[in-house]
Amino acid sequence: MTTTLLWLRRDLRRHDHPALAAAAAAGGVLPVHVLDPHELAGAGPGRLAWLAATLRATAESFGGRLCVRLGDPAEVLAALAHEVGATAVQVTTETAPDGRARDDRVAEALAETGVGWLATGSPYAVTPGRVRNLAGRGYRVFTPFERAWRARGWPDPAGPAVDPGPLHGPALRPWIQPEASAILESWLTSCPIRLPAAGEAAALRAWREFRDERLDSYAEERDRADLRSTSRLSPYLALGVLHPRTLLADLAGRRDPGAAKFVSELAWREFYADVLWHHPDSLASDLVPALAGMAFDEPGSRYDAWRAGRTGYPLVDAGMRQLLAEGWLPNRVRMVVASFLLKDLHLPWRLGARHFREHLIDYDVASNTHNWQWVAGTGTDAAPYHRVFNPVTQAAAADRDGGYVRRHIPELAHLPGPAALRPWDHPAGHLHGYPARILDHATERAEALTRYRLAVGR
Repeated sequence: MTTTLLWLRRDLRRHDHPALAAAAAAGGVLPVHVLDPHELAGAGPGRLAWLAATLRATAESFGGRLCVRLGDPAEVLAALAHEVGATAVQVTTETAPDGRARDDRVAEALAETGVGWLATGSPYAVTPGRVRNLAGRGYRVFTPFERAWRARGWPDPAGPAVDPGPLHGPALRPWIQPEASAILESWLTSCPIRLPAAGEAAALRAWREFRDERLDSYAEERDRADLRSTSRLSPYLALGVLHPRTLLADLAGRRDPGAAKFVSELAWREFYADVLWHHPDSLASDLVPALAGMAFDEPGSRYDAWRAGRTGYPLVDAGMRQLLAEGWLPNRVRMVVASFLLKDLHLPWRLGARHFREHLIDYDVASNTHNWQWVAGTGTDAAPYHRVFNPVTQAAAADRDGGYVRRHIPELAHLPGPAALRPWDHPAGHLHGYPARILDHATERAEALTRYRLAVGR
């Protein structure tokens, strides 16, 4: 019998875990997570607290046997393998560019010490790079990708929780390195946001609740910010607390509009990961460079107002405040606040992507990058640059009675019904300190279109 290190990254769960099953089949398993300062750079306190809470729940699910260490993964894993006599490191395959480069470096360092490297599965139902067109290339448009993705299908779930088995070799105590424990505790105690319940059991409860209570109306209501209409599973998917394959298996055979739309949203996540696999340079540059000559403003006080949720446009401000308070916001609101940054403030999408990377507890590098490029008109399925979200008409559709705005903007809680969406039209609209609009949307829309025509030479 041998010991295998199971290096957990975006797979913090016990159920439906092919890498865990493969490691356990070879002998005893020591699950380990490495707090890599390089990887955590750019994550804000809310994201760090969500990771800490999830690691704590994961440790409990493994009966306390989750080793958490701090440092460079190549050095940490080599030292740990020597310490416990592990012969191999098992991982779930990483597909994002930085993760792939890191894994190549770690595998090479382990090989020098005689420790094997084994990769199984991925964080996706279909591993990025495997859905290809007839010419053998990846897709850059979602609809044909989704058709091919559905036609290809995905494996069944790997099964229930696997017993890691007994360890062989020296006993390891404590499981969590004191330095790492202190860091996790500091992240939790200084958490500035309201976190959802962490861990796999909580994620499965959230999934069952959504499936049984809200999935039937999902297709019609998913864009309603004022309703509890979405699954809010994305924070669990981001850290692999749930695997999408688990959800897809639960929906097998359903053809109703709600289930079909939910599966389509999972396909978007897989599509962006696939695009990033084929086009790793799109992290740093536009997938479609047609707007390379676009003129942008310098970030200043208006950018600060956007980040703080004080633009004077209630739906934009409610979204940005929810982001700061919860580390999450509905997809429709994400598009509205993104359009405001790009088309009203005339700022580059990378500023917004960086802000979301800092605050979103469901941060996913592929989805974040390519959703921002979609709004910017420089990515896949690019929305034409001249498609500009009107923050007032979008509010009327997404927050019909103003409940979402009142929930996140206390200064407007006194305004009845849809009056909260247009406080400038109400005599008491600014009575409690809500700011006046920092710009005129119609004027800035016209300016955005002028800059677009100049950029493309029209």
